[in-house]
Amino acid sequence: MAIRVLYFFQDGCMACHEQEPILAEVESALGIRAERINPARERSYIAKYRLSVTPTIVIERDDATEGARFEGLVHREQLEEAIRGISRGTRRPA
Repeated sequence: MAIRVLYFFQDGCMACHEQEPILAEVESALGIRAERINPARERSYIAKYRLSVTPTIVIERDDATEGARFEGLVHREQLEEAIRGISRGTRRPA
């Protein structure tokens, strides 16, 4: 199953600054690439993804349904587990 990982961040966000190296480790470990989106610059994403905090990571299934959502800082293990689960089709909808 193909997935899409969306990472919403803002410049000057301390939690986003901490999330970036964790996300880079996950990308490297799983061979994926997250899309980095600054909703302050691309405001249409705010309503579309119901964004209220950064960082927010949304993992979508290949049918564009949301498989998981993390608001605030997320640790590597949790993020990898969610991505693997959704890739295998075993994670329940968020």
